Amino acid sequence: MSATDTLPTVRGKLTAKAPLAPLVWFKSGGPADWLFEPQDADDLADFLRDLDPAVPVMALGLGSNLIVRDGGFPGVVVRLGKAFAKVEAIDATTLRCGGGASGILVSSTARDAGIAGMEFLRSIPGTVGGFVRMNGGAYGGEVKDILIDCDVVLRSGERKTLPLADLGYTYRHSELPEGAVVIGATFRGQSGEPAAIQAEMDRISASREASQPLRSKTGGSTFKNPDGHKAWKLVDEAGCRGFAVGGAQVSEKHTNFLINTGDATSADIEALGEEVRRRVKDKSGVELQWEIQRVGVAK
Repeated sequence: MSATDTLPTVRGKLTAKAPLAPLVWFKSGGPADWLFEPQDADDLADFLRDLDPAVPVMALGLGSNLIVRDGGFPGVVVRLGKAFAKVEAIDATTLRCGGGASGILVSSTARDAGIAGMEFLRSIPGTVGGFVRMNGGAYGGEVKDILIDCDVVLRSGERKTLPLADLGYTYRHSELPEGAVVIGATFRGQSGEPAAIQAEMDRISASREASQPLRSKTGGSTFKNPDGHKAWKLVDEAGCRGFAVGGAQVSEKHTNFLINTGDATSADIEALGEEVRRRVKDKSGVELQWEIQRVGVAK
């Protein structure tokens, strides 16, 4: 698709050849053919309905668990803005959240409403849309424990509300259709004391700060934990702590994190991950699976 192709009329913002590196945590990768920031759900639904079905569509949240390859994304990247970032309590234990709301906003709103069970979202560096899609989790909780249903706009432009049972959740995976954009979700926790909820959020924040390279250009957890194993331990035992390819390095602080030390290309980061997978397989016989999504085309 070229920047001269005709696209459906929108009320939001459409940007051709939009740089994606500034929008992702790794700060690497090529541009999107188009970046679409819809004004509201109707704008998004109308656009997808009228868009050539052959054009790939990808939703982008905070860009944490993502490698955009150096050739960029050949299609439309959808980024949900403020119109999709609202969070409100709808009863004593339930929150209604926009797909663009951050985990920090959701957990803070839950605390203020006296809703426990969502503290773990404080530690997920992304938006509702992203962690609903991949059953995000940390510190003993995951999205499938709290999700009631989610609202999506399908690639066809059709809007649907999907209950938990329809999402086919497994570890860091859902059966959400390709090109579907999560625009909202309903989460349910249980009654709790705001002070106790805050204490748990503080504990999670401190643990995360102590163990993860949060000040670095990173992508979050790189590999899924295999059954019966911790990914970081397998990487460490394979001698990969601090190992580098180009400007990409396995974090010294947490070996399941890759970091961009300054000028890494996405090719460096992906090659590093593949070499780590090879070394772990040679050492332990375990085949690590990527948790970080890799999209786009190589340069």
